Amino acid sequence: MAKMDETRKVVLITGATDGLGKAMSHLLAERGYYVFASGRSSEKRAELDRIATEKRWSLETLELDVTDEASVQRAVKTLVQKAGRIDVLINNAGIAYVGAVEDLRMEDWHRQFETNFFGVVRVTQNVLPYMRERKTGRIVLMGSVAGLVTAPTQGSYSASKHALEALGNALRHELHSFGIRTILIEPGFIKTGIQQVAQELMKPYQGRMTTGPYAKLYAAFLGSAATASETAKTTPEACARIVLRALEAPDPKPRYGVTPTATVVKWCKRFVSDRFFDRMTLRRFGVRNN
Repeated sequence: MAKMDETRKVVLITGATDGLGKAMSHLLAERGYYVFASGRSSEKRAELDRIATEKRWSLETLELDVTDEASVQRAVKTLVQKAGRIDVLINNAGIAYVGAVEDLRMEDWHRQFETNFFGVVRVTQNVLPYMRERKTGRIVLMGSVAGLVTAPTQGSYSASKHALEALGNALRHELHSFGIRTILIEPGFIKTGIQQVAQELMKPYQGRMTTGPYAKLYAAFLGSAATASETAKTTPEACARIVLRALEAPDPKPRYGVTPTATVVKWCKRFVSDRFFDRMTLRRFGVRNN
């Protein structure tokens, strides 16, 4: 990695070896940021390192598991030893379970939140002392339109993203006097590796999904997800450009919607009643009164 200088921002990205995180790593490195791209997979980290060397980017990878306190501490300590500071933290790592509230095992509820919420808190807590010391920094939380509205069988994922909405509010207020800005990114459906991981996580529930009491809801959701995958136009690269815009804005907005669906949902939540939203959701998923 090139020698550090104060004119170029140092960025830590979690979940940076695939999907949105990978797109952000590439774009920010291209724009001259010093990027520390973290993830669990040694193979994917090696591929990122190879690309960075080939393109002469200021990017190197870190082993970091957001669910492991010791791993987070090691990664942050290594970064600070090398770069001397952290200007930007992008909390991107996440997983998605598909399952009715009754069906999902408690250990899977815990894993959902351990990655999507507690992992964000864990990394943020380890980074903040360095930002506060310098009285500057930006914290990016990768939320979701699912944090605003919840489809059937999406309870655990939506709950974890809704929790980020509250976390973002708290951080925005608590860190303002330290010159640290907190930004929430709210994408709609973007085709990334998270869908493939979700399919793996669904395997223990195949029986319940096909013959259980919520079988029709599972079928409706999976059909909707397949359609969204086929018609999705927003790319991870487009989302990365919005993150870049938020990072470089002199006075960033608290929230940035990504994809047309996210924009529509955000406006509807302001002006449409819960009852109306419920009727639309129930109709979409073919739910009828008994």
